[in-house]
Amino acid sequence: MVHHNLIEKRYDNITKSPNDKREYRGLLLSNKMRVLLISDPTTDKSAAALNVNIGYLSEPDDLPGLAHFCEHMLFLGTEKYPEKNDYNKYLSQNGGTYNASTYMDHTLYYFDVHAEKLKGALDRFAQFFIAPLFTEALTELELNAIHMECKKNLANDTWRLDQLDRSSADPSHPFSKFATGNKETLDIIPKQKGINVREKLLEFHNKFYSSNIMALSVFGKESLDELEQMVVELFSQVKNKDITVPTWPEHPFNSKQHFQNRWYVVPIKDIRNLYIIFPIPDLREHYKSAPAHYISHLLGHEGEGSLLSLLKAKGWCNSLGSGKRLGARGFSFFAVFVDLTEEGIQHVDDIVLLTFQYINMLNKHGPVEWIYNEYRDIANINFRFKEKGYPCDYVSGIAQILYDYPMEEILIAEHLFPLWKPDLITWVMEYLKPENVRIHVVAKLYEDIADETEKWYGVKFKKEKIPQNIISKWINAGLNSDLQLPPKNEFIPEKFDIKPAESTISKFPVIIEDTPLIRLWFKQDDEFLIPRANLFIDFVSPLAYMDPLSCNLTYIFVLLFRDALNEYAYAADIVGLKWELTNSKYGMTLGIVGYDDKQQVLLNKIIDKMINFKVDPKRFEIWKENYIRSLKNYKAEQPYQHAVYYLAVLLSEQIWMKDELLNATSHLTVERVQNFIPQFLNKIHMECLIHGNITMSEAIETAKSIESKLSNAVPHIVPLLSRQLILHREIKLEDGCQFLFEVKTKFHSNSCTQVYYQTGLQSTESNMLLELLAQILSEPCFTTLRTKEQLGYIVFSGVRRTNGAQGLRIIVQSDRHPKYVEQRINAFLNSMLQYIPSMTKEEFNAHKESLAIRRLEKPKQMTTLSAIFWSEIISQQYNFDRANIEVAYLKTITQEQILKFYKEIFQNDIQRKLSVHVLSTLKDVKLEDENVMESNEYISSDGTNNIEPKKIDDIISFKISQCLYPLLKPFSDIPRKGAHSSKL
Repeated sequence: MVHHNLIEKRYDNITKSPNDKREYRGLLLSNKMRVLLISDPTTDKSAAALNVNIGYLSEPDDLPGLAHFCEHMLFLGTEKYPEKNDYNKYLSQNGGTYNASTYMDHTLYYFDVHAEKLKGALDRFAQFFIAPLFTEALTELELNAIHMECKKNLANDTWRLDQLDRSSADPSHPFSKFATGNKETLDIIPKQKGINVREKLLEFHNKFYSSNIMALSVFGKESLDELEQMVVELFSQVKNKDITVPTWPEHPFNSKQHFQNRWYVVPIKDIRNLYIIFPIPDLREHYKSAPAHYISHLLGHEGEGSLLSLLKAKGWCNSLGSGKRLGARGFSFFAVFVDLTEEGIQHVDDIVLLTFQYINMLNKHGPVEWIYNEYRDIANINFRFKEKGYPCDYVSGIAQILYDYPMEEILIAEHLFPLWKPDLITWVMEYLKPENVRIHVVAKLYEDIADETEKWYGVKFKKEKIPQNIISKWINAGLNSDLQLPPKNEFIPEKFDIKPAESTISKFPVIIEDTPLIRLWFKQDDEFLIPRANLFIDFVSPLAYMDPLSCNLTYIFVLLFRDALNEYAYAADIVGLKWELTNSKYGMTLGIVGYDDKQQVLLNKIIDKMINFKVDPKRFEIWKENYIRSLKNYKAEQPYQHAVYYLAVLLSEQIWMKDELLNATSHLTVERVQNFIPQFLNKIHMECLIHGNITMSEAIETAKSIESKLSNAVPHIVPLLSRQLILHREIKLEDGCQFLFEVKTKFHSNSCTQVYYQTGLQSTESNMLLELLAQILSEPCFTTLRTKEQLGYIVFSGVRRTNGAQGLRIIVQSDRHPKYVEQRINAFLNSMLQYIPSMTKEEFNAHKESLAIRRLEKPKQMTTLSAIFWSEIISQQYNFDRANIEVAYLKTITQEQILKFYKEIFQNDIQRKLSVHVLSTLKDVKLEDENVMESNEYISSDGTNNIEPKKIDDIISFKISQCLYPLLKPFSDIPRKGAHSSKL
């Protein structure tokens, strides 16, 4: 160990999970920076996160968004590394990623990188806090990125509601600020006032970016001593300005005028939400007893006797949640959230009354020790068998809490609750009373009564004082016999033994049961050695996606089934035994993941319920209306989401469009859904994977049990033939053609451009050529289109794969016209013809290494590995060792091959290009004519003129004019699944 004079204190007694093999050391540097070092010699990814305990609450009142602007600027050059894209480029070439976020009272920066490259990344990262440049020219440019980020969120209901909450606070409290900032607050108004924003950025950074309020977490393969040396050499250079971490002990809602109010809020999407909000103190110091956790565990319970169960029985609610909401040092909030039905929106006061009746029931019983002990025991089990987190997520979470808890307890502070403090629970409960309540009701039906508009997001709303007779009714709510404490949890696991193997454990899943009705893949875990198992079942039926009505029937059944089983299965969910039923093009997929001890009990209940399911007419009408709204609400999604959706519509052999599904909802009835279920189960095949702490005989028994239950319940079940289990195919674009599809959006001021170059079918060779090309283009694409040209906040480039076909795509969401944006994309792609051959051998090899690192990254959790296996199974490729096989080929690729591949993609006579333009109608988007092109607008191998794209006016006509790709052949020689009627 070195640098004794630069370290004030070491902490080597960090409490950790018994399952955690990593080593930890805490440091307090002489400049008062707090540090947690994490050593894991087995890791293939390193990571670091630094949290500055300053956020937007501390920015100047006359410069909203300055803290967020400062966060953006730190990425754009430092004295030691002045190039604006140096940090991005280093991480991109070394298998890394990065991001940052500005919160109320802190700002978080983080990255991950190849384990061998931590020191170089950490050096660049440290310079953010030692000597950033805040280059004037880039300040102007990045301001546009801030503005585009703000515009992206203007039609996002979550952002809009959060800002309305802030705007309704005490105007003298910093909570009331506009957090994101935009061109108006950071450019136009400051210029009018003679304020130099760059100088203010420097002042803000110089004043608040002090080592004594920073916390750093570093994760690497190096020893603790090596990590310590690395960190001390770099971060001891950060100046200690000896500032005090700000706190705000006064709540932003601090007087009578802030309470007993109701806001009727008009959303962008057709949603119906109720928020019941109470101000509470900052509870961080009470982390060992977690009183708010206890309360939210009960108020948000979904089992028998819960508030949710009663609201669902009355037909007023789809879902409910409760808990402590994000606050800042000194204040917090507790909220109950209710997703309302059509009937529920008419009973808001009654729902609030029931909420207070539930609170009264809790107050009557007082804090119940066995409930707390049960909650505590579940937390202890989960911590005992805590799996590794992904390094970037892990260090980010730790850095944010290093200042909140003692160093020795940093890993357990938010996971274990050892102290039973009923007085604290009672104290927090006292804040949950009608006198302190704030009500937000969000629904489209308030458009006619909204008479005010929030300044920054344009939220339409009406505010009113809740009548005193209603408040009095809530104060005197009394009790309701239907609201009870939850029963004891029968799903808490009791057996944690790792089961011995009955035979040699295979490296990959193998088929151990194969009948006409079910095929079972099995892999006993020999890597993670935890008492968990993951089970997936794909219920495939030709009825599921036969037509829009069948698709809707499947979807509604899934919604109703999840809703009906929720009360029973919620107890399993609490202990980490989670289940999910989702629908797909081919049927439904059931997933159960978690502790294996009680997994069979849950599975049996699910299968029995599926076989004997009875549609509740009242819940049917509720979920049908909910589904219809979700189909309509898609129109309000972000423009880039529309671009992605329409590309899928254009290229998939079979996909039902939102409008087609919406039109077919008129035929949805209770009877049709009830009749559909046995029809679906009558023509079915099940593909199953069981992976984890389970023996082969247990897995076989599980499969046989499922098959037996279905066969007995559905007497005339018809197993599907192999040729009924063929997957859908992908449209093959015509060689040498460029297509353009245009669609409009009226919900967003931004437009979106997506260009897609189809390259062909997937194979080991083509996969690696395409992924390597995407890796090479990623950083310059972002730097050129976002940082230099400031086309938009959302800029993405990468590989698109579906139905066995693949290609390269670039997406830009912008306030510029899509035609102009596409011209700039084309100009960028044209410039790559010179960029690729000009790369040095070292740069090219760095890209190969970066891709190899990313592809070979080991799954940190068993669920991740299960998902990899499951993806190969349902895609019918069965290439379980894909990463190693493809990376082996990657290592052979030359720079000449990549250049040749690049030219083939964009060569006019064989190019296959499809562009999707989503054009905003909220503003007059004009095609830019300045600086449009220095290079050609459309790329060709010889620099000739562009090809005029063929405009797609009718989707059906376009699709029937194109050929289909064949399906991929399986990588492994696996027998076809399903029934085999002949050898034809």
